[in-house]
Amino acid sequence: MPCLTLETPTGSFTLTEHEGAITRAEWGGHGADETPLLAAYFDGSRFSFELPLRVEGSAFQRAVCNAMLAIPPGETRTYGDIARDLEHPAQAVGQACGANPIPVIIPCHRVLAANGLGGFSGGVGVEIKVWLLRHEGAAGLLI
Repeated sequence: MPCLTLETPTGSFTLTEHEGAITRAEWGGHGADETPLLAAYFDGSRFSFELPLRVEGSAFQRAVCNAMLAIPPGETRTYGDIARDLEHPAQAVGQACGANPIPVIIPCHRVLAANGLGGFSGGVGVEIKVWLLRHEGAAGLLI
């Protein structure tokens, strides 16, 4: 499976593609590939993507990923909001967010706990979530 790694302000970020669709995104990796789309995200000129994605997981995992994809840049929802929409417990939504295989592109960082940031499994943890939210203009939500 081909991989592409970009150096970002949050560290090395690697995309994995399989059969024409992105299947993983994760912090780490080596290299300095060029990808104008992700470079545009990290330089602040683009915050949404229209890319072929393949989420390998249960129907519920895919439904949570679709709900996250619907959150506009600079906005957030809570685990409870998504849970109500999908008629599942908030804890299950939180677990599905934590298992998001394509962070940033599927914006799990835009999902918060009812009374705080909640968790974030990408990069080094919640610090990356805070950086991404500030980068997208959602910093007012963090105060």
